[in-house]
Amino acid sequence: MVESIARVRHIRVTPQKARRVVALIKGKQAQEALAILKFAPQSASEPIYKLVASAMANAQVKADKDGEYLDEQDLFVKNAYVDEGTTLKRFQPRAQGRAFQIKKRTSHITVVLSTPEVAETAAGSKKKASK
Repeated sequence: MVESIARVRHIRVTPQKARRVVALIKGKQAQEALAILKFAPQSASEPIYKLVASAMANAQVKADKDGEYLDEQDLFVKNAYVDEGTTLKRFQPRAQGRAFQIKKRTSHITVVLSTPEVAETAAGSKKKASK
């Protein structure tokens, strides 16, 4: 019955590249997601690995605060998404006094971990509300 969220903002990874990595872990068990990210060759996998580990730690703290038992094997990636952050605009000098613009894109990455009971309860309440 624990749900935890971890966010990282303004990370210097393009959203398009980060979304490819996030797609690998959606719906997976948290421990399995860490194993996938550890060996993924993409550069975005390292900050996302740290983010999933942080979300697991957040879940543990939240469970301890509420006085509940939490087994890390029960946690799974309920949702993970990447939003576009601010774009840093830089200029590259070119021939004959011209300048080309370089866009250094940033991302806001969010990971939501949950235990299965929370996911089932949330789905059940949505069904009741729609009836």
